[in-house]
Amino acid sequence: MFGRSIWGAAALALAGCGASIPTSDITARVADAQHSSDMVRFASVCEDWDDWDKPTEPFQIHGNTWYVGTCGIAAILIKGDDGAVLIDSGTNTGSEAIEANIAALGYAMRDVKALLVSHEHFDHVGGMARLQGLSAAPLWVGEGAAEVMRTGKDDPRDPQAGLHAAMAPVTGTIRAVADAEVLKAAGITLTAVATPGHTIGAMTWQWESCNKIGCTTIVYADSLSPVSADEYRFTDHPEYVAMFRKGIARLAGLECDMLLTPHPSASDMLARARTGSLQGGMTCAAYAASKNRAIDDRLAKEAAAQ
Repeated sequence: MFGRSIWGAAALALAGCGASIPTSDITARVADAQHSSDMVRFASVCEDWDDWDKPTEPFQIHGNTWYVGTCGIAAILIKGDDGAVLIDSGTNTGSEAIEANIAALGYAMRDVKALLVSHEHFDHVGGMARLQGLSAAPLWVGEGAAEVMRTGKDDPRDPQAGLHAAMAPVTGTIRAVADAEVLKAAGITLTAVATPGHTIGAMTWQWESCNKIGCTTIVYADSLSPVSADEYRFTDHPEYVAMFRKGIARLAGLECDMLLTPHPSASDMLARARTGSLQGGMTCAAYAASKNRAIDDRLAKEAAAQ
């Protein structure tokens, strides 16, 4: 199917544009057509807020950046000159689908040179111990997430503490990274941006992706939603709320040509994918503004309930 769609698109490009168009331009258009069709297929197979472990095929987001997650939980593979970097693992079951998607792109887990974490909840990193065991790659996490990943147990300061089953502890190398730290692996440069709030150790990741047309700055922004256990009141934790808002402000000010999120539906990724591109649509600033409103709404509800 891949070969037929490529050559079919090439024939249309040649027929419609004439022999005067350089071969390199035709190749770029063919690649765009294949990229778009794969992305549209993702949007047709998956639904908003889909099951965390529902598998879907991988697709190219832009340049060296690929979606290898499930329908309900994102995982991002960034290809480099010397291997790849993987952001998030999904649940333990979901990590099997992610491993299969990476293999479908011609990579083995041992080609992954660094494993990155958005935030330390089991739906996003419950399979990280498994994937680290297969890859032997170091795990890069926000400073507040290291202990959770090492023990598999909730941080008691987490608004959702007590809601999740324990995760398998990560036994290999864990590196806690600081806000604004620039990291390199597999020939890829990423910037870590601390955005705590949804969890203590929540981290946003930023990098540049280039294709034949040009380069774009991609931001994988953490969840940032004020979700909690029933008995937790954000009103009782003003320092936590202040930390939360500081992280949101950091996100709002980032250079951000393309927004991705750990839950695809949180940033309308499926709606954007139906257009054949994730470029455009929700911005980091708009996403951040929506999270500030969510905190305002949560505080207002808590005040009204007193």
